[in-house]
Parts: sequence; C-alpha cells; structure tokens
Amino acid sequence: MNFDFSGRTVLVTGGAIGFGRAIAHAFAERGADVHVFDIDEAGLEETARSARGAVHSHVLDVGDRAAVQSAVGGIAAKTGRIDVLVNNAGGVRGQTGRPIEEIGEDDWRAIFAVNLDGAFFMSQAVAPTMKERTFGRIVNIASGAGLGVSLTGIQAYASAKAGQIGLTRQLAHELGAFGITVNSVAPGFVRSNPATERQWEAMGTEGQTRLVESIALKRRGTPEDIAAMVLFFASENAGWISGQIISVDGGK
Repeated sequence: MNFDFSGRTVLVTGGAIGFGRAIAHAFAERGADVHVFDIDEAGLEETARSARGAVHSHVLDVGDRAAVQSAVGGIAAKTGRIDVLVNNAGGVRGQTGRPIEEIGEDDWRAIFAVNLDGAFFMSQAVAPTMKERTFGRIVNIASGAGLGVSLTGIQAYASAKAGQIGLTRQLAHELGAFGITVNSVAPGFVRSNPATERQWEAMGTEGQTRLVESIALKRRGTPEDIAAMVLFFASENAGWISGQIISVDGGK
C-alpha cells in the first residue's frame, strides 16, 4: 500500500525519540503536516531537523490538561483541521520493577499521568475539531504489557496500558458516529529508548537469546515496524476498522 497523507494535519505525542520519531518521520515523508509533542526539547528539535518533510515541535507535558487544551487549540485555530492523533507518549518515567509494597503514590501516578491521562487529554482536545469535520483517526500506542504481563515488572505501567486499551474501545463507540476511528497498536519488545536499552542489557546474552527465540519471526522489531501499523490505521484503507488492538510483536 502506498499511503498518501498530503494535506493532513497529524499530531504525535512522545515525538522526541523512538516510536514517536519514527511515526512522525513516516507521516512527514508521505506529505503530512506533522506536529510533535514531548517534554524533551532537544529530542524534538532533532526529530524535526532529521525529518524529510514538515515537522513542527512543541514542548508539552501531556499530563497537563490545560497545557494540552492550549497547544491543540492553537494548532486547530491555525490549520482549521486535525486529521490524525497518535498518542505515543508513555513509558516508565525512569522507574524499575519493585515489589508492590515499595511503590509510592507519586511513582504510581507519574506513570498513569503520561500513559493514560495524556492519551485521554489529547483525545479530548482533538475531538471537537474532528467532530466538526466528521473525520478523524486516533491511534493509541499501547503495549503487550496491557494485554498480558509487563517485562518491566512495573505494576503501574501494565495497568496504565491496560487502561489505554479500554479507553480505545470506549472512544471508538463514542466517536464512531462522527466518522472518527480509534484503534490501538500494542508493540512487543523493541529497543527504542533508554529504558528499553537498559532492559535489553539487563537480560544478558542468554536472556536476549531467549527473547528473540520466543518470537515467531526470530528477530527483534524496530520503531519502523510500529510506524507501519500506525500508517495503516490512519489511512483510508482502515476506514471501517475501529476499536481494535493489534499486536505488532513478530508473532507470539
């Protein structure tokens, strides 16, 4: 399939590195006007600089509802449209797996803020413009952790990603009447950021081998593998697909 997003306005959160950068670049290469959001200003600038196409960077904490409303509202007012939202911001916020009794409230809430609150606030912010135009694509980047058990061992991460999957299904039914589809990509383990690099190193040679051997295709995935699924969900080819969660994990 040759995807063409010329004239489309696309928002991608968590766009400073990894999946977000790959997704932003994939849309930009296919003609979209892309806006990337993250708290990492330097990473955002690199995403925009290295893109082959139009990518605009915005420093934003997606867990801050007021800031999200302001940023998204400004883009909508300027462009008159928001066609695609990719809720990719997430991760473990530098945390590592610990026993449940050691988890403080702030640690728990910090992971929910970026993974689940952010997806809700961004979706809430784009909904009016998408409804007005009776068209929209929302794609949430969940995780295999939301469908099973997290390799991180972090309770909040598994819970937030499961919640994001529930949000995907709920919004698909709420927004479908307005021509808006809502779907989710659940990646398997991909070395895409400092946290996953630390996980990979912690596995050691034997653990790394076991992980790859557990994958049907016998290879690790790449950020581009995830971006490819996002492009499909955002395309006209997926116009009658909504509320779906697709695992992109090489086969389990």
